Amino acid sequence: LLLLFLFVFADSLSPPVNVTIKAVKASSAVVTWDIPDGDPVIGFAITQQKKDVRMLRFIQEVNTTTRSCALWDLEEETDYIVHVQSISMSGTSPLSEPLRFRTPKEAETQASKSKDEVMMEEVGQSTQLRAGELIIIVVVLIMWAGVIALFCRQYDIIKDNEPNNNKDKAKNSSECSTPEHPTGGLLRSKV
Repeated sequence: LLLLFLFVFADSLSPPVNVTIKAVKASSAVVTWDIPDGDPVIGFAITQQKKDVRMLRFIQEVNTTTRSCALWDLEEETDYIVHVQSISMSGTSPLSEPLRFRTPKEAETQASKSKDEVMMEEVGQSTQLRAGELIIIVVVLIMWAGVIALFCRQYDIIKDNEPNNNKDKAKNSSECSTPEHPTGGLLRSKV
């Protein structure tokens, strides 16, 4: 009885509705959709296909309530077909109605933006790049400081354990004397 209920329940899952494409650019777009009320949806699946090409890109995401997905790595001036499916605990819905769209030329995408939009986008990217560069520089400097500190610590340990080091401390001033300075060299002589 439970299996029959799940089968009927899965079969009654409706496909997404109001599937639309927004923010179409030469290499990306965003697909959005709505879910009919009452459907226990836990995720979605999207199939993306170039028109007249048999290969599909399949995007699936579960444990989400989002109703949109970015399509990336698109080719400019290309026709695409998109389908969306709802995913529930018991399976997937039928495919939505096919949605066809065409990506513009890169030049058309840039021309449709105002000069201020292009400038703000470029400034935002350069600020992000600089912040990323600064983070990398700081991390590298901290790592170098750690390496130098470790080297100095190891050098001190080696120097302290050197066998000649103890002999130098045990020598008296007469051993360090020379004929010119019989009392032990320049630093030990008394004038």
